[in-house]
Amino acid sequence: MTAGTPASESLWTRTLVLLLLVVLLVTGAALAYAQLHEDRSVPAPPTIAEKLVILQAERAELQAHADSLARIEMLSSFRAASLLLDALASRYEPEREQTLDRLPATRREMFVRLEAVNAALRAAIDRPRAPGVAAAVSQAASGIPADLEWMASFDLSPVILSYTPMFLAPRRTAPGDPPAPAGDDPLIEIEILGLRLKRDRALPVLAIGSWRGEAVVTPERLKFVVPRSAFPTDARHARFAPGWLFLRHDSRTVAFQLLFTSIPEGAGGFALDQKVRSVAPESNTLVSPEILARAPAGEARTVRRCFDPPPGWRFDKSKRRVVIVERLGWIDDVPDETMNSGSVSFVREDRPSQICVAVVAKAATKAARTATIGRFEATLVRDVSTDRVVQSGVRALDWSEPVRVPFEPGMIEWKLYVRLFDEIDREFAGNADTTSVPSGVTFLSITVDSDKNLTLRADPEAFR
Repeated sequence: MTAGTPASESLWTRTLVLLLLVVLLVTGAALAYAQLHEDRSVPAPPTIAEKLVILQAERAELQAHADSLARIEMLSSFRAASLLLDALASRYEPEREQTLDRLPATRREMFVRLEAVNAALRAAIDRPRAPGVAAAVSQAASGIPADLEWMASFDLSPVILSYTPMFLAPRRTAPGDPPAPAGDDPLIEIEILGLRLKRDRALPVLAIGSWRGEAVVTPERLKFVVPRSAFPTDARHARFAPGWLFLRHDSRTVAFQLLFTSIPEGAGGFALDQKVRSVAPESNTLVSPEILARAPAGEARTVRRCFDPPPGWRFDKSKRRVVIVERLGWIDDVPDETMNSGSVSFVREDRPSQICVAVVAKAATKAARTATIGRFEATLVRDVSTDRVVQSGVRALDWSEPVRVPFEPGMIEWKLYVRLFDEIDREFAGNADTTSVPSGVTFLSITVDSDKNLTLRADPEAFR
């Protein structure tokens, strides 16, 4: 019995060890499965590169869907967001595979701000007539200049703070620009302000369409002179005209998008409707009720009556007459109209608008009784107003000179319908007393002069 004990204990020990290994393997597999399942249910945070690509794709989509109004009113926000995005891409190029959540909170705020700008731009483009959308875009982008200033002060990567111009005036209406050799292609001077824009020997290059040019470098500034024809243009619509600035920095090429808005050759058109009121007199004849005056024998009696015209009418006192309907007289009950020397006449009125009549019965002898019946007839006059609408028809706005439309005599109200760039519709209203009309559009002024002309002035210089 004792001889078999060590073998039994050894077998039992080996069995326990084997069972322990099985338990550990099963537990490890369960933990690995749980970890794998957890990893699949919770996606990894995005990298800096992924976030930049998403933000850039969203902004490109928004630029493609923006209408003329957004390309004008929200251009500064588009430009600011583009500068910040490109500055971040340059700054984080060496760390682009790092996850975004590893950045300090102050750095992550810049990405959050770009998301907010894109969201505000999308809301404005999807619902352009919703109240406050343009203000919401400006508010979302308001912190970007400070972000750029901060990056310019503390980072070592290139930063563009601003550039001009914002708008490109129509090609045929830029008399202030220096003429091209051909005489019909103005030159656009682009100036870029920033830091660390040139650190290698290679000059910065600007590419707009097929045009490319090197910069004239001054401290913290780059200057380019670009033919107007290098930018896209449109006969009727405002268009985004992007360019790309390429810099050499730390032996690599850095790109910044520069965004301009090209103003179309045609400003748009308008139509003016005028409500004109004309007044014509209308007349009618009023026959007054009969008035009776009676007098006893040998006496005289007067009955005075005043009449007001019906509401809305007035008496034409140059066209009135009295009528003696009947003069009666009696002596001892024997009719004798010659015994009545009475009369019917107009007398002074209590109010200027009235007509007053006196009917007199007067005995010719002391024995005569009398009775007089009289009335009057007068012409009534009133002014009848007739309204009609005078339409100007659709007329073109001209960049070269203001357009004047005279008001019609008797105009009491007007409505102006303006369509700008074939997309932006505006309505304005006024009356005979209107002297100023805020257009709400940067380049369009609407005025009413002392000669009663409505003047529309489309001025491309207002964009500069």
